[in-house]
Amino acid sequence: MRLTWAQPEDLVGHELRQAAEDGRDPGPAQRAWFAAGGHPAPERAGASPTAAPRHLRSLAARLLDELARLPSPSAEAEPTTWAAIVAACRAPAAPPPPTRPQHVRPGPLAHPQAAAAGPAAVAHPTIGPGLQSPAPGTGPASGSGTATAGTQRHADQGPGGPNPGTGPEPAPRSEAAEARPARAPAPTAPGHADPARAPWAAAAGAGPGGGLRGRLEAAWVGRAVGCLLGKPVEKLPLEGIRALARATGNWPLGDWFTARGVPPELLAAHPWNRRSAPTSLAENIDGMPEDDDLNYPLLGLLLLQRHGKAFTTADVARLWLDELPAGRTFTAERVAYRNLLLGLEPPATATHHNPFREWIGALIRADVHGWTNPGAPAAAAAQAYRDAALTHTGNGLYAALFVAAATAEAATGRADVHTALRTGLAAVPPRSRLAGAIRFGIRTAAAEDDFDLVVDRLHARYGHYHWVHAVPNTALIAAALTHADGDFTRSVCRAVSGGWDTDSNGATAGALAGLLAGAPDRIPHRWTAPLKNRLATSVPGFDGIGFDTLAHLTAQEAARS
Repeated sequence: MRLTWAQPEDLVGHELRQAAEDGRDPGPAQRAWFAAGGHPAPERAGASPTAAPRHLRSLAARLLDELARLPSPSAEAEPTTWAAIVAACRAPAAPPPPTRPQHVRPGPLAHPQAAAAGPAAVAHPTIGPGLQSPAPGTGPASGSGTATAGTQRHADQGPGGPNPGTGPEPAPRSEAAEARPARAPAPTAPGHADPARAPWAAAAGAGPGGGLRGRLEAAWVGRAVGCLLGKPVEKLPLEGIRALARATGNWPLGDWFTARGVPPELLAAHPWNRRSAPTSLAENIDGMPEDDDLNYPLLGLLLLQRHGKAFTTADVARLWLDELPAGRTFTAERVAYRNLLLGLEPPATATHHNPFREWIGALIRADVHGWTNPGAPAAAAAQAYRDAALTHTGNGLYAALFVAAATAEAATGRADVHTALRTGLAAVPPRSRLAGAIRFGIRTAAAEDDFDLVVDRLHARYGHYHWVHAVPNTALIAAALTHADGDFTRSVCRAVSGGWDTDSNGATAGALAGLLAGAPDRIPHRWTAPLKNRLATSVPGFDGIGFDTLAHLTAQEAARS
């Protein structure tokens, strides 16, 4: 057996790549590794086929330590501690080069700075005064502490320490020249309600949370739909996704993937994801199968039920050790889990031999923090920070803040998708690579009618990143949501059709588009019916649960102070 996402000989290849992306010089370590017979990191798989000899494993561990000690040129632009992130978000961003106006509208909860300052603020609004460092013991600076006993926390202490895993976004290529004439927004209502109601939708809006409960059910359903849509094509290259959909007349993507009618030679060239296809192709769907994109929101809900909104990063660690099977973790989460078992504590769990610390894992855990803080994006971002700090730093952590804040704005039922995205961007340090990627995704999507061309431009600009990295995937999510303009089907289909981490991108786009739809009966029946209001999971106490019940439980946590 080859344990994935944990072998030193594989981790060092990923860390060499991360160092190059950060602006740290990996040259000496890279030369030493390849001279000794080391190999590059696997491009798609979680582990190389065979174990490395002992001398290579020892060298890999030593090189991981050496790479971690390299100074990062991006420390100022991409801070790690909560206090520094707050300060960076409050600092006025430099005005961007002139671009054509975007079709975005300040909503009733838009930041005052964004509403007053015009296009520069749309490009990156400054954070509102509500995002503040919390009091000791209650705020997001809860990175210190053991996984077995709580400890005192300090308001300006972040859970990451010096961050070797970040770097500024490269200078954009003539952004003004890349702008296109504005694309008129689609004259359609968000959600595009199907006349047939989802079978479990009758109770939406009743009980705790009222209208919020209906929105939360739509968000859970939307998350499941987007995840399930992306599962069979996860890990496939962009050309494979397009070819498989075109072979069945499903391009531009608008429905579930199917194997019916796909030529055998095309399937041989681009096989479905072998673990997911049996449960996620149109002809096979029977409820929502287990996936980490749903497991982590369930764990987040369980975290809030046990510890409330003032949970600490150590509480997250304890919960994982108690309730999350190690085999259900991947990439940064698996490394952090291993680090906990080695006796390390946050923030070291996120940084020790963890080349995946800027990948997408923290982003997929962020929805629940926005769901439970409707209208309070700063509080949502603070919760997401404490959760993400167990496993991620830098841009991987910022992606969670972006999603949590955008989700909190959308959860009010009064914001459109563009206001939600602006609010999410306000929680990201404006000089970070992630902020630049989000701005590029939004700007490109708003300027181009053909989403395939939007995707091509994203891949040309960010294709050098690993396909699970937070920077390209968050840019794609922002572009998909912008281009879909609030429509549920277009949101999930654009997110999945853009490639990279298809199930995670579909899940995040679907959750936010579900909130904007407002109720599960406003999501087309062809998406909701196959789910059968049933979710499979290995998270204790939740297997077989319905999305209506999850909405009820989530609304209860939203109502807690």
